[in-house]
Amino acid sequence: MSEPASISTGIAARYATAMFELASEANALSALEGDVDALDAALSQSADLRDLIHSPLYGRDETAAAIGGVADAMNLQDMTGNTLRLMAQKRRLFVLPSLLAELRTRIADHKGEVTAEVTSAKALTKTQLDKLTKSLKAQVGKTVNVKATVDESIIGGLVVKIGSKMIDTSVRSKLNALQNTMKEVG
Repeated sequence: MSEPASISTGIAARYATAMFELASEANALSALEGDVDALDAALSQSADLRDLIHSPLYGRDETAAAIGGVADAMNLQDMTGNTLRLMAQKRRLFVLPSLLAELRTRIADHKGEVTAEVTSAKALTKTQLDKLTKSLKAQVGKTVNVKATVDESIIGGLVVKIGSKMIDTSVRSKLNALQNTMKEVG
């Protein structure tokens, strides 16, 4: 991990710990989860919001006022809005995507859930997703939320990532392994 990525992950983890503990004490974890979902969706949809959190052109007060306006317009919890304002004042808004990922992980752990990132060569049907979810739940022992993506370059099969574990049954990886074996032989 690069040093800047490590620093931003550490900053995000500290903010996530504080927010999670405050929400937990106030029995507001479901509201915090709603805020995380809303902010995540807003970040993915709004180039202006992404510019706001990354641009050094805006001053602390401008950024804090802008992110406060965004929080108010989105009807986020007071704690979430105040945290965003504080992050703007401290010039820490650039860690917002990492913060959201950290919070999502902590909330899922609290609920006994785990997210599996599944990559397939073509979109999985509902039946296939259901079977995969049941199989993964049996393996992991927790409720599994499947985040499916399509990557045609894997040719066939699946690549499943759960936490730090990865199961790669793709045709591409098998062809690469065969190619490496052929290089060793010949």
